[in-house]
Amino acid sequence: MLKISAVSYLNTIPFIHGLKQSDLIKTIDLQLDYPSICADKLINGTVDLALVPVVAILKLKEAYIISDYCIGANGAVDTVCLYSDVPIEEIESIALDYQSRTSVALLKLLLKDYWRLNPILINEEVGFEDKIKGKHAALVIGDRAFAMNDKHKFIYDLSAIWTEMTGLPFVFAAWVSNSQLSQDFINAFNKALEKGLTNIDRALAFEVDSYPNCKNPEDYLNNKISYSLDSEKKKGMELFLRKII
Repeated sequence: MLKISAVSYLNTIPFIHGLKQSDLIKTIDLQLDYPSICADKLINGTVDLALVPVVAILKLKEAYIISDYCIGANGAVDTVCLYSDVPIEEIESIALDYQSRTSVALLKLLLKDYWRLNPILINEEVGFEDKIKGKHAALVIGDRAFAMNDKHKFIYDLSAIWTEMTGLPFVFAAWVSNSQLSQDFINAFNKALEKGLTNIDRALAFEVDSYPNCKNPEDYLNNKISYSLDSEKKKGMELFLRKII
């Protein structure tokens, strides 16, 4: 049985729904985790396939992107943001989200190449997002960000700033295997994902209890998340990975 780790955020509900409604669900062990755990499981070999933060690709001995779908954004995404009570140039320290890998790397890159700032960066644990105060800011990703967007005066959406800096979209996570999978499985897997993406309203109806903080999940999934791993996203992903090596 193929072991698969997928992100447990709202933005993956179309993927999860598509897999649950497919015949594949009988032949896979589907595990839901936050992004950094997905990465750890694939790197450690405890799963065969995962929706991983793209930085994990650099740590895999073998990495195969097996899907034309991803978690990406063409501009603002609303759920990968730096939150602060002061302007960016006044920030002295930033708490880094323990659930993140790619977003942390993106923040470090933007601090260096875009803002040209060097605040203290702190690896944090559960509850860090409640400690934003004064010149201490925080990077928060995923569904918890929905509840943060009305709390702080300054919000810096990282993928929007990436697009402003590079002119390219950003890829947060891709479906990656750590060994070659059969073409039959890959075809069936992509068909299941596609079915979920073409039935987003139905997917949301089935998973209504999974996103209590999002005021408009339809808008978020249809207009903020961009799922197609097209040529422009591949360019953006390749540029990002080159820059952080």
